[in-house]
Amino acid sequence: MKRLGKLATAATVALVLGVTVPARAQWIVFDPNNYVQNVLTAARELQQINNQITSLQNEAQMLINQAKNLANLPYSSLQQLQSSIRRTQQLLGQAQRIAYDVQQIDRAFSTSYAPATGVQSSEVLITNARSRWQNTYAATQDALRLQAGIVGNLDTNRIQTSALVTSSQGASGALQATQAGNQILALSAQQLADLTAVVTAQGRAQSLEAAQRASAQDQGREQLRRFLTPGQGYQSSNVQMFH
Repeated sequence: MKRLGKLATAATVALVLGVTVPARAQWIVFDPNNYVQNVLTAARELQQINNQITSLQNEAQMLINQAKNLANLPYSSLQQLQSSIRRTQQLLGQAQRIAYDVQQIDRAFSTSYAPATGVQSSEVLITNARSRWQNTYAATQDALRLQAGIVGNLDTNRIQTSALVTSSQGASGALQATQAGNQILALSAQQLADLTAVVTAQGRAQSLEAAQRASAQDQGREQLRRFLTPGQGYQSSNVQMFH
C-alpha cells in the first residue's frame, strides 16, 4: 500500500508538471552476427564488380589484338616490283631479228640456217651468211642490254628488301607479318624472273652463235665442193667474207 501511494504521488506530480512518461522505453540493439553477414555480402558484391571490370578489360584487349591482326601493312612494294618486271619484259620484247617466237625460229632455220645445197646461187649463200651474222650480233647486243637492265634492278631490289624486312620486324599483328612475308616472296620471285630472263637471253645468243658456226661449216663444205668443181671456183671468194 505504501508503494502504491508513492506511484500515485509520482503520477500526480507528472500530471502537474505536464511530463509525459513513455509507456515503454526504446533501446538500440547491436547484432554482431548480422553485421558480419552484411560485410561479407558487400565484399562478395564488390568482388563480382571487380571480376566484371577485369572481364571487360580482357574483352577490350582482345578486340585491340584482333584489330591489330586485321590491320594492313602500311608499306607496299607492289608498285616497285611491277615496275621492275615491266622493265625486264620491255627489254625481252625488244629482241631483234629472231626473237622469242617459235614460228620465227622455224622460218629462220628453214631458210638462212638450212643446209647449203648445190642449187643455191652464190647470192643466196651470201645473203644467208649475212643474215646469220646479223642474228648473232643482234642476239649478243640484246643479251648485254638485258643484263644491264637487270643490274639496274639490283639497287631497287636492295631498297625494297631492306624496307620489307624492317616492316616485317615491326609488324603489329598477324596480317601485317603475313603481308610482309608475301611481299618478300614476291620480291624473290621477281629476282628469280630476272635471273631467268638473263639466262634465256644469254642462251639465245650462244645458240645463234653455235648455229652460225654450224651453218658456216656446212657452207664452207659447199664452197669447197664448188671450188673443186670446174667452172664454179670463182664463187667462193664472195661467200667467204661472211664466215
